[in-house]
Amino acid sequence: MKKWLVGILMIAILLISGNVMMAQDPITLEFAQWWEPELPAGEFRALMDAFEAQNPGIKVELVSGPYSTTKDQIVAGAATGTMSDVVGLDGAWVSDFVKQGALASLTDLMGAVSYDASELAAQIQLNGATYMIPVVNFIYPVFVNLDLLAAAGIENPPATRSEFVDAATKLTDAANNVYGWVLPLSMEQPNGIQNDVMSWVWATGGSMMKDGMPNLVDNADVSSAMEFIKGMYDAGVIAPGAFSMREQDKVEEFTNGRVGMMVDSLAHINLIRERNPELKFAITALPAADGYEGPRGLPYASWGIGVAENSEHKAEAWKLVEFLMSAETNSKLSSIANAFPGNVKATPDFVQTDELFAAAFDVFQKGFLANEFVGLPVAENLMREFDEPFQLYLDGGMELSEFLSAAQDAWTGHF
Repeated sequence: MKKWLVGILMIAILLISGNVMMAQDPITLEFAQWWEPELPAGEFRALMDAFEAQNPGIKVELVSGPYSTTKDQIVAGAATGTMSDVVGLDGAWVSDFVKQGALASLTDLMGAVSYDASELAAQIQLNGATYMIPVVNFIYPVFVNLDLLAAAGIENPPATRSEFVDAATKLTDAANNVYGWVLPLSMEQPNGIQNDVMSWVWATGGSMMKDGMPNLVDNADVSSAMEFIKGMYDAGVIAPGAFSMREQDKVEEFTNGRVGMMVDSLAHINLIRERNPELKFAITALPAADGYEGPRGLPYASWGIGVAENSEHKAEAWKLVEFLMSAETNSKLSSIANAFPGNVKATPDFVQTDELFAAAFDVFQKGFLANEFVGLPVAENLMREFDEPFQLYLDGGMELSEFLSAAQDAWTGHF
């Protein structure tokens, strides 16, 4: 009898020990993104190691690749319900993924742990719920050529639209192929509509949307911005070739000193310095409509993050998101990415040592992130469908009301 009881006791102990060991097996989160290859070698993995150290029961497996490859993989995962637990997101993908039911509501995950979202610089929402959080942001301020401004007798970069027009006029010297502003409107790469056109609406706190629908017609904010651009086009102060120009062409024109001002990504600061070390330039906010005193909207692109609806470990996935959005981690990540943080209390290291980035960070802190194309369906198509009648308007082939009506009709079909 004693031997039998001892045997039963040993079996019970083994079973209990086995269950404890099973309970302690770590959960592995798969994290698909294109960020790791774009950062200094080993830096992103080091952040994941720090997360694992803080969360002993969770491991992170990075699934890394170029942007295009990662996009294809995530799109396929969304369609088949095999998306990685945590995914890097481009805002242009979010609407389609939400329609497919592929992304979990971050609003629900935040609510489950009473997360304070006040430190988040932005949230991408659809139908009243957050599905993407921008982790780091690449803003698009105005770059100004200081030597050209000085030669034209302009003491300070323009702060209002009227000052911008005045500066563009004084900077333009067509005989020597120098122009005040550059505007890329290529149909092939229509992101100029987002970064260089609609940004003037957002800079003054305006919107191209109303109640989740396009609002281009009878919208004073949109109309005034389009008339502002049209006035400069008619005055001949915009660099020639705008209708076929792409973003990289715009940067080339500015780098070579043929353009006095451009709206562009901070990501190009070091590229410009490398290609033309002698070029003196500064960073400033987009000029607002005369009389506007509010904060400036800033066009931006982000490394966004989301959680897959098919994930079996949503609570643990949220812990990783929360880690990346903490002030300490977000400061580190934005520093190594040369980007601005998604946490309003985070400060990247480079703003302490680089005058241009410091000026851009000041613009960032005083303004707010504004890119209404993020989260919209077929965002690139929307830009293209705006671009076509806009070019006709600039060239005199359409009246303002015709152009805006045509764009709104094309847009409405996607909503």
